[in-house]
Amino acid sequence: MNEPIYNTIGTGYNTTRRADPYLAGRLFQLINGNPDGLFLDIGCGTGNYLVALEEKGMHFYGVDPSEKMLSVARTKSSNATFIQGKAEALPIENNYFDGAMGNFTLHHWDDIQSGLRELYRVLKPGANLVFLSFTPQQLLNYWLCHYFPKMMQLSSQVIPEWDAMETMLKNAGFKDIATEKYFVHDDLQDHFLYSNKRRPERYLDPAVRNGASSFTAFSTPKELEAGLIALEADIQSGKINEVMQQYSDELGDYLFIKAVKN
Repeated sequence: MNEPIYNTIGTGYNTTRRADPYLAGRLFQLINGNPDGLFLDIGCGTGNYLVALEEKGMHFYGVDPSEKMLSVARTKSSNATFIQGKAEALPIENNYFDGAMGNFTLHHWDDIQSGLRELYRVLKPGANLVFLSFTPQQLLNYWLCHYFPKMMQLSSQVIPEWDAMETMLKNAGFKDIATEKYFVHDDLQDHFLYSNKRRPERYLDPAVRNGASSFTAFSTPKELEAGLIALEADIQSGKINEVMQQYSDELGDYLFIKAVKN
């Protein structure tokens, strides 16, 4: 993860970002969580999903480059081990974890291929690696592109196309690579970038925008102001419904990625 970005949004992060029960449950199933194993949350941030899975009996190490985020995470869990570090250089011995997860973290890594090789190294043979992420194609199909086109274009450039991502997983040594589309559900409790796709008025709230790194890292004051003025006007007139209908969600809004260490 990019420490400066997350140190910027760390303050107040948990007012809009919290573990969603459905997503936590799906992560638990995909990672094959069990109380006898030890798992890694890479890019754990403030520990929201780590704690949610701890409540299901799992045991964790949480790694994140932002000490500001980790200081919050430590207040939530006295059982997990938290380490400041990056995916590309994990201070962990080989074959250590029974599984690993990373939620909305890949696009913050400096070198995804190196990070995947490190995860392969620290996982035990047969362990599952699970990501909740997105593809550039998915992101460019968000109706937010209508109001913040430059921000969304820049955001799409920080994550590889799926074919390239799959190749990197294979190059790192992983097998049985599979994906599962995730479509934002109405009662979603974690307000990441497109979580409010059917509640456009929420993007007028600075707290919601500040919890999403696209707004923090890639928006400019000029585009943000113009986009918000247009969005508010379209909400009031009802034109927002026409805009939203122009963007299909057949690709899914986000993507679960699962891979297995040989």
